[in-house]
Amino acid sequence: MKVSYRVPATTANLGPGFDCLGLALPIYNIITIEETVMPSTGIEVNVMKDFENAELIEELDSIPNDKDNIVYKAVEILYNLVGQDPSEIKINIKSSIPIAKGLGSSASVIVGGLMAANDLLGNPADEAALLSIATEAEGHPDNVVPAILGGLVMSSMEDDGSVIYRRLDWPEDWHITVCIPDFELATNISRSVLPEKVPMEDAKFNARRLAMLIHAIDTVDAKLMKSALEDKLHQPYREKLIPGFKEIKEALKHEENVLGTVISGAGPSIVIISQKNNLEKIYQTVKEIWDNMNVHCDIRTLTVEKCGASKVE
Repeated sequence: MKVSYRVPATTANLGPGFDCLGLALPIYNIITIEETVMPSTGIEVNVMKDFENAELIEELDSIPNDKDNIVYKAVEILYNLVGQDPSEIKINIKSSIPIAKGLGSSASVIVGGLMAANDLLGNPADEAALLSIATEAEGHPDNVVPAILGGLVMSSMEDDGSVIYRRLDWPEDWHITVCIPDFELATNISRSVLPEKVPMEDAKFNARRLAMLIHAIDTVDAKLMKSALEDKLHQPYREKLIPGFKEIKEALKHEENVLGTVISGAGPSIVIISQKNNLEKIYQTVKEIWDNMNVHCDIRTLTVEKCGASKVE
């Protein structure tokens, strides 16, 4: 028996919402879990590349195909909770979400593996348990929660391992332009440049901006959104790892209808939020700046994936 789930990409943080805000996007991975009937078959992990712009994406040969694979590790947590051992399973990953680009590729496969395994086991884990296990496997909830639920979600992992969240309605007229460069940035490297402690003034700055961001989205206040997307906890440190980010942000800062430019998750992809129809100017600006740095890119304007992970029948 085998079960497949389709899981969306996600962009996390949205400026000041570090490790607590995430938005699901319509780029998908499909994860299939199959229980093998033959004994001593062991663990098998297959990754199939399905990128729309394959020449910009590095090969996925470095992904572990054994028990070190992150999908297997997540599945193992769930099996162990019900007193079983996933010793004879096959995991197939059809990958359309670029890896190491700040688009939640790891969260997507973790969620897909968990939900498929849960289905195979007769759904012993409810939504709360799946959110908790996925967050434990990923390390933070901001990508896995919108990957499961869809839409824009703010979330937090509590001391007892539970995850609390609330969904927000993304304004229909606000465009999300994702700019994916042809270089990778591993999450562990992107996190390594962050300080262990930050100045109190920076912490207060982000608390104010996050409150403004939530209110701007809730009330569709474009003017407030322009100020709300600023951040001092992670972007000032990570922008040094992303050639062109600072220049793109500055070039679009005063562009009419552009609400802001932020790093997508840990980077290096960039998200530009805008309203109305100035997408051609955004495309032109990003391409020109990155072309001058010999950076090729894939630029897509996307809608919000509202439904999250879904079973493939």
